[in-house]
Amino acid sequence: MKFFATRALRSLIAAAAAWASLTFAAAPGIASELIMFDRAGCPYCVKWKKEVGPGYSKTAEGALAPLRIHNIADGQIKDIEFKRPVRFSPTFVLVDNGREIDRITGYLDNATFWGLYAPMIERLKAQKTETQAPHKDAKK
Repeated sequence: MKFFATRALRSLIAAAAAWASLTFAAAPGIASELIMFDRAGCPYCVKWKKEVGPGYSKTAEGALAPLRIHNIADGQIKDIEFKRPVRFSPTFVLVDNGREIDRITGYLDNATFWGLYAPMIERLKAQKTETQAPHKDAKK
């Protein structure tokens, strides 16, 4: 009986690890991420996960800002500086170095999401370029 309990526990741990790797794709230390705040039973969250979610990580935007899904019922994320509290689902918050860059509240369809998200990514790229560029007064 002990063998089966141990084996079942290992399977459960492996399943939990696999789920966590999918749900929390953005590992600590990644400077930029897109945080999706969802809620159980949210039909718009389900729609986004069906229409955009499967391909997001394969895009240039997904490479620049990996997705992290956070259940809004779990409260605010403590290690991120938000401009204002997140109250609705889905809300997509683009974060860089622990600070909110911008957000999208709600989801209508694939085209609208990407249309709203593209300028956010451009702001993120511009911000990264500014912080990586040498200061104009720096000596060569």
